[in-house]
Amino acid sequence: MTTQDPHAFAAEWIEAWNTHDLERILAHYDADIVFLSPLAKQRIGHGRVEGLDALRAYWAAGLAAQPNLTFEHRETLVGFDSLTILYTNHRGQKCAESFEFGGNGKVIRASACYGL
Repeated sequence: MTTQDPHAFAAEWIEAWNTHDLERILAHYDADIVFLSPLAKQRIGHGRVEGLDALRAYWAAGLAAQPNLTFEHRETLVGFDSLTILYTNHRGQKCAESFEFGGNGKVIRASACYGL
């Protein structure tokens, strides 16, 4: 990553989710974000959420449906203009979220993966 400390990003991202502060969560993402998730496929019929407004609506519904949602950080992996956060969710499920950053330091593409 070239724009910020990966450990600081991971800590802030986890904390934003754990406080359920939707606008704080969304502050990490670019207006043209593309988010890929198998849960999105289950919830909205396809696994691709495009744009900040669509992501806001998707996650607002998700947070409302999961009032006990919390993440426990496990590890941060760093790539070229990207990183992956490994964490465990409130159900004890292993999860990974990978982020690609644009020139403005915001996430332009994210992909969520979940342990079976």
